[in-house]
Amino acid sequence: MFEGPLDLLLYLIRKQNLDILSIPIVKITEQYINYINNMQILNIDLAAEYLLMAAMLLAIKSRLMLPKIIIAENEEDEAADPRNELIQRLIEYEKIKHQAMKLDAIPTADRDFTWVKTLKNTNQLHLPEVVINEIANVWQQIITQSLINHKEHYLKRQELSVREHMNLILKKLNYNVISKFHDLLDKTHGTSYIVVNFVAILELCKEGLIYIFLEAQEVMVKLK
Repeated sequence: MFEGPLDLLLYLIRKQNLDILSIPIVKITEQYINYINNMQILNIDLAAEYLLMAAMLLAIKSRLMLPKIIIAENEEDEAADPRNELIQRLIEYEKIKHQAMKLDAIPTADRDFTWVKTLKNTNQLHLPEVVINEIANVWQQIITQSLINHKEHYLKRQELSVREHMNLILKKLNYNVISKFHDLLDKTHGTSYIVVNFVAILELCKEGLIYIFLEAQEVMVKLK
């Protein structure tokens, strides 16, 4: 595959170690036309510029085959070598191609972008882990306090949603990102509400939405 007709011509010239300043136009034209014909046989669409170059080569070939006309010195030399324009175009194209190859050899890290150094914060917050015994102690304290504050008990069927209480706890943490474990439990509605709130906190921790950690011997809950 070639990038254009000039690329194809340059390939045909360099492949045979020919001098670009004295192109054997007849030989090169035949090879170029043969390439065009092969592409058409293979049903490969060729750009119009390839066909235009073929017409230019045939025109140059025709002019070179015509007998030379002797002209006066004071007249413009219209019989100059018809290959000159094509030769100049090939020379300029080869220069550009070589420069493009040099540019392509440059690592993209220095050509298309540069490396930027950034400082990485290594002082990450490491929260102390909470063992299950500490959570059990907090649970026991909450239940004990709930029983002391509620001397009268009424038994009735209640349908409580853990998911609903999870949402309520998240709303509380949206206002205060860090809260005490005790403060997140609703102790005003009896033991059943405390149990559901407790399970909701554990579910939120399991789903990775909150942290449970120790701070000054107090079990705390933090929104992620």
